[in-house]
Amino acid sequence: MTRLPYLATAALSGLLFGVGLYVSQMVDPLKVLRFLDFTAIPSSGWDPSLAFVIVPAILVMFVAVRISRRRTAPLFDARFNEPEYKGIDSRLVGGAALFGIGWGMSGICPGPAISLIAFPPDGLWIFLAALATGSLAGSLLRPRQPALKTAEAT
Repeated sequence: MTRLPYLATAALSGLLFGVGLYVSQMVDPLKVLRFLDFTAIPSSGWDPSLAFVIVPAILVMFVAVRISRRRTAPLFDARFNEPEYKGIDSRLVGGAALFGIGWGMSGICPGPAISLIAFPPDGLWIFLAALATGSLAGSLLRPRQPALKTAEAT
């Protein structure tokens, strides 16, 4: 199977995602922080506009997952690449908490951070360095668990 259609689809998807981040203003840390600050609701300082980005994204993904469940493989790959481990454990909860704390402190999510490289705001390089350091530290402190045996492998 040729990799060109797969790579072209990935590049187009990434481009569409990046444009969507800019159009929706998800790359603006202050806009994100105003959305995450629920304590500002009584003073009318809360910005609910990003809900108009999140809700349609959830709906589109819901439909896409439903369609993919009816297929045996994606168009340009041999199989769907899904996580092998689907349990909720302390690593997942702890990682999600650290992710949320970092996002709440900076207003920058890793996806938009990559898009922001095109037009970097002040402090982006510090964020990216902290992101890389945290990722490296996490992989050194808690190495990946061995892959669980799947029904195909047994």
